[in-house]
Amino acid sequence: MKQTWRWFGPHDLVSIDDICQAGAHGVVSALHHIPSDAVWTPDEIAKRHSEIATMKDGSASGLTWDVVESLPVSESIKRQVGPWRDHIEAYKQSLRNLADSGISIVCYNFMPILDWTRTHLNWRLSNGATCMRFDLVDFVAFDLCILGRAGAENDYPAEIIAEAKTRFNAMSEDRRAELERTVAFGLPGSVENLTLDDLRALLETYADIDADTLRANLVAFLEEVVPVAREVGIRMCCHPDDPPFGLLGLPRVMSTEADYAFVMQAVDVPENGITLCSGSLGVHPGNDLPGMMKRWGSRVHFIHLRNTKREGQNLPCSFYEAEHLDGDTDMVSLIEQILREEALRKSAGRSDWNIPIRPDHGQDILDDLNRKGQPGYPAIGRLKGLAELRGVMTALSARLDRLGG
Repeated sequence: MKQTWRWFGPHDLVSIDDICQAGAHGVVSALHHIPSDAVWTPDEIAKRHSEIATMKDGSASGLTWDVVESLPVSESIKRQVGPWRDHIEAYKQSLRNLADSGISIVCYNFMPILDWTRTHLNWRLSNGATCMRFDLVDFVAFDLCILGRAGAENDYPAEIIAEAKTRFNAMSEDRRAELERTVAFGLPGSVENLTLDDLRALLETYADIDADTLRANLVAFLEEVVPVAREVGIRMCCHPDDPPFGLLGLPRVMSTEADYAFVMQAVDVPENGITLCSGSLGVHPGNDLPGMMKRWGSRVHFIHLRNTKREGQNLPCSFYEAEHLDGDTDMVSLIEQILREEALRKSAGRSDWNIPIRPDHGQDILDDLNRKGQPGYPAIGRLKGLAELRGVMTALSARLDRLGG
């Protein structure tokens, strides 16, 4: 398992030097400043490679850019409106340019409008650490009382609606403003946040798009771009919905194993693959992460190892970002299945046997609490998570070696 680290570029408060000291072997990054309808040019790609390869004092970092996360899919492509065909051509050219630079794995997602969604970016735990949280009641309060979405009351049980209205009435103005900013926080690394008017306008554009339509549009997108990826040697991998249930009346189509099975079978080539995010998928009680890795491991190109703790078995539900070894996902069993898949690939002579993983998200602890870095991506919290995961990997690798795999 190749241990990687997400880096948001030169403005990230976690530096390339920090990543080296954390012991990561590679970097996951993206060109967040480039709009989703534009081509990633060779010059911009080369610049990011150079930034990753260089420490603050100018010496070589020894790190390589191993995974693109994400090459974003425009809303026009998701809805198949406007210049969506031009956007697909730009996407294809970006894939070619990335391949020319040596990149072989590209992560993307197909979530409408909002990327990962939370109601708290620094929810306090009993030990004083903070983490990201999705509180269903607070989210319903946002939907009903701040956004004022038409028809929202039809989407939630009466008792949740009553609780949300009571909670909203008790909220301070500061908390209301914080909730608005947090829900519309947007894509990690993005410099753009949505206003309420932006969000209302975008929601209106999805009024006639249901899950079947969005799923069909995803397959159509893949039918266009995967042949190019296959031609240039790139493995594409779709990130699951986060959280894995519908929000704001929007369809979500990559939340379960069945969703992945449909898309993998619709475009049935190895280059059409999976980003196995144990945190996002783990919120859904029907998802068996070790089992998914066992059944679909040959199509898993990239892995996010994090854990979440849900506060109910029904969906939607509240949940928070737990410690890496202390949530609803059996992380030890999942890592064992990853190692078994790597052994199968190695014995089959696959060049991609060493699957890149990264410690996803993390709780803010120690100096993270003062650093105020990218929400969800603290330096020390992720370092703690990587150290714990590394210990599990090392112990399981030794045991599997003794048992002959």
